[in-house]
Amino acid sequence: MTDLTTLDATTAADLIRRGDITSEALVTACLDRIAARDGDIGAWAHLDPAHVLDNARSADAARRAGQGTGALHGVPIGIKDIIDTAGLPTEHGCPIFKDRRPMHDAAVVTALKNAGAIILGKTVTTELALLTPSETRNPIFRDRSPGGSSAGSAAAVADLMVPAALGTQTAGSVLRPASYCGIYGFKPTRGLIPRSGILMQSHTLDTAGVLARSIEDVALLTDVLAAQDPADPVSYARSQPSLRAIAMTDAPLPPLFAVIKTPAWDTDAQPVMREAFDELVSALGDRCHVMDLVSAGDAIEQQRIVQLAENAAYYGPLLKRAPQLLSPGLTQRLEAGLAVPAHQYIDAIRAREGLYEVIDEITTNFTAILTLAAPGPAPKLSEGITGSPIFNGLWTYYGCPCISVPVMEADELPLGVQLVGARGDDGRLLRTARWLENFLAA
Repeated sequence: MTDLTTLDATTAADLIRRGDITSEALVTACLDRIAARDGDIGAWAHLDPAHVLDNARSADAARRAGQGTGALHGVPIGIKDIIDTAGLPTEHGCPIFKDRRPMHDAAVVTALKNAGAIILGKTVTTELALLTPSETRNPIFRDRSPGGSSAGSAAAVADLMVPAALGTQTAGSVLRPASYCGIYGFKPTRGLIPRSGILMQSHTLDTAGVLARSIEDVALLTDVLAAQDPADPVSYARSQPSLRAIAMTDAPLPPLFAVIKTPAWDTDAQPVMREAFDELVSALGDRCHVMDLVSAGDAIEQQRIVQLAENAAYYGPLLKRAPQLLSPGLTQRLEAGLAVPAHQYIDAIRAREGLYEVIDEITTNFTAILTLAAPGPAPKLSEGITGSPIFNGLWTYYGCPCISVPVMEADELPLGVQLVGARGDDGRLLRTARWLENFLAA
């Protein structure tokens, strides 16, 4: 008998749809795994096993009755604890919001339920989804960080507690945990997945994303989640081709990669990461073209300014409301954001428009940008950090789709490579990531 916890979301959905396994059996396996492992990992902020099992039994009964099944019928999914779930706690990793139970589901949770998914529980996030470390441990080496702020989602997926989970990214909170935990992390084009019902920390940067164990799963979940939502001003109208179909189709031509290391390569990339990345580029040979992005240094700083200022705009009132319930690190960050001059923030927002043209030209001439997903392996917990988003924030600032693919390692620790695509061309990016994975496995 296959260990049901090893199933990815796509396979699990197919088996449930055919009646080869039940949702109840899969959910029970996940809950048993959590009971055995989460005391050491700490990936979950809230679980209600009895309620989840009731939902799984209802999903099985509906299938047996011949009712239609959605794309994720009966499949358990983890939800980052800054995403509203009606009737379940959504506490934002912050004691100020202890016992908060929203009245309505976030748009993404509604979409998952409409597809038949089972909401398994809420995964741990860092304090208000920023940089203060959570208690979650990396399941590969428990003395290391799983990254932030989608710490619990990444750890739960990597440790086989749930097939897939939702995360969010303002700088690097999907890509970096995926790299550290050896799984796939996908941040789509900003606006592809609606953000209504998700804690807002930066309205020009925040993006909902997916953590999973296969590219096909990433595509499947994104297909379910993508929608225009009038409640989210960055959401946009578009045709909705199947990302899964595009991702699983062979590319008409082998891809060309623009290798962009950014100025952070010299200052932040660790030697083991540099060596692994250079080996990857060498293996790809003439499919890679190394490029300088002159504007990258300015853009990295501009993203930092935007995030600081918007963090302060959304979270600044908490300094007056309950300063004693905020960590010193968060307090310092909010004070720094409140000190950002208005003209500096406006300049940083305006600068992005001109830089779009530079990135759009690159993604027109190349299939994807190839760069680092993190500076190196997961840092040790004793360092008191979740790692730096220095290699992610630039692309989040541009709103490009990005995926971390676990194709490298150093000293038995996973290292992800980041692929960046053209805005609005998420399907081609996923197809290119699958080509890369297959090429390296050949």
